[in-house]
Amino acid sequence: MPSFQQIWERVSFLAALDILLVAALIFWLLGVIRGTRAVQLLRGVGILVVVALLAGSTLPLTTLRWIIREALSPALFVAIPILFQPELRRALESLGRTGEWFNRFGSTNRSDVEEMINTISRAAKQLSQQGIGALMVIERDTGLQEYADRGVIVDSRISVPLLVNIFFPNAPLHDMAVIFRRNRILAANCVLPLSENVVGSTRYGTRHRAALGISEQSDAISVIVSEETGSISITHDGRMVRHLTEGRLRKLLAGLLRVELSEEEEA
Repeated sequence: MPSFQQIWERVSFLAALDILLVAALIFWLLGVIRGTRAVQLLRGVGILVVVALLAGSTLPLTTLRWIIREALSPALFVAIPILFQPELRRALESLGRTGEWFNRFGSTNRSDVEEMINTISRAAKQLSQQGIGALMVIERDTGLQEYADRGVIVDSRISVPLLVNIFFPNAPLHDMAVIFRRNRILAANCVLPLSENVVGSTRYGTRHRAALGISEQSDAISVIVSEETGSISITHDGRMVRHLTEGRLRKLLAGLLRVELSEEEEA
């Protein structure tokens, strides 16, 4: 049996680079689908393929072999892009976010980002205390203009009283979501795509599903206030963190937006 050194000597630089690139690609793809329903779909496809291959190779089943060779492979080639469309879209969009690698939030002034974080955190706390439901979405590198155009363009500087008035029950714009662009309210009453990820025992309401849906299809950050419980949650990259306090929400927003808050703001 060859030793590790002998094996290593036979591996060329290009072969090692090839292995590293494939491993990095697989790791990146697993990171994209982690926590989504694609995991269950991928598991189901894998089980189907393994069972079909084992049955076709170990048993003299001519018809099954023909189906695997002539039908299963082409069918999977067509079905995989359809089944994993949301995950593939997220993967391609993440590759296109080159601006995120060079400059978070573009040319936005740091003080404006801090003001937005503090305002959203205070508004979420006030809405939670009053039992008012809300969905606030922060636009980042992926543009949300298509969703803003479906709502009512506001284009106003962000403030706590304005947000409370927008989400006040029976107000004209209280339904759906508010979209922020930098430190301004771009639009209100915006309809967002609902997440189809219903894996697990937790059953989310429309606001939470909309927050997950927009985070699955973009790099946006959503803050949700539950009308039923007053609980504050945040979603990003298809994942949700629930039961937040004002301070915890502020810290999470600062971390996601790559802004360092002062000690007074973190308190």
